[in-house]
Amino acid sequence: MATTEDHPWVPEACTLPAVEQPLRLAEFDDLFTTALQRQHRLTATALRWELDPSAEATARDLTERERGCCSFFTFTFRPGEGVLSVDVEVPTAYTEVLDALWQRAAGSRS
Repeated sequence: MATTEDHPWVPEACTLPAVEQPLRLAEFDDLFTTALQRQHRLTATALRWELDPSAEATARDLTERERGCCSFFTFTFRPGEGVLSVDVEVPTAYTEVLDALWQRAAGSRS
């Protein structure tokens, strides 16, 4: 069973039960592995994922559920020609969480 001690960047503000956190991380890993084309760090508190547009329904469902337990996230979807851009933003206090998400996505592209 994973706990916030297993993932120290998971903030106390996250209301997802610890037992469900590894499953959520696996869902993000799957999205990154199957749909992430590129990511860009926009600022210390914002990044952009460029996803395969066919993953839009999955990405919207996943990010909506993530906002349900971690309300500090803002996900903004911008469909484009051949790519779905998703801007991910957090308040300054949660930069460490965004850093960890950035690293997970980068690791899936290795």
